[in-house]
Amino acid sequence: MIRNLLIAAGIAGLSFAAIAPASASAATQWQRHHPRRTEVNKRLANQDRRIDKERREGEITRSQAHALHKDDHQIRQEERDMASQNNGHITKSEQHVLNQQENGVSKDIGK
Repeated sequence: MIRNLLIAAGIAGLSFAAIAPASASAATQWQRHHPRRTEVNKRLANQDRRIDKERREGEITRSQAHALHKDDHQIRQEERDMASQNNGHITKSEQHVLNQQENGVSKDIGK
């Protein structure tokens, strides 16, 4: 009788342990793919491609490309920091601030 209870408790504990990481992983995936974060990160990826293209075509110098990549990296880090303070997402006002920063870098890409 006691043996059966111990076995049942052990199985229940293992079942719970198996379910908990899956639900935590699902929450992490949702947070990482939150619509506002996705938009900000897609813009950053697009700007990264534009910087590389302009550099290849000789429109900007190597040091200009490096500075632009550095600016984008700082924006990306700021986005991550904001998300870590808001349970994995960014607010509309934070997105607005990040978009304004991205607009500034975007204007500098084609100069």
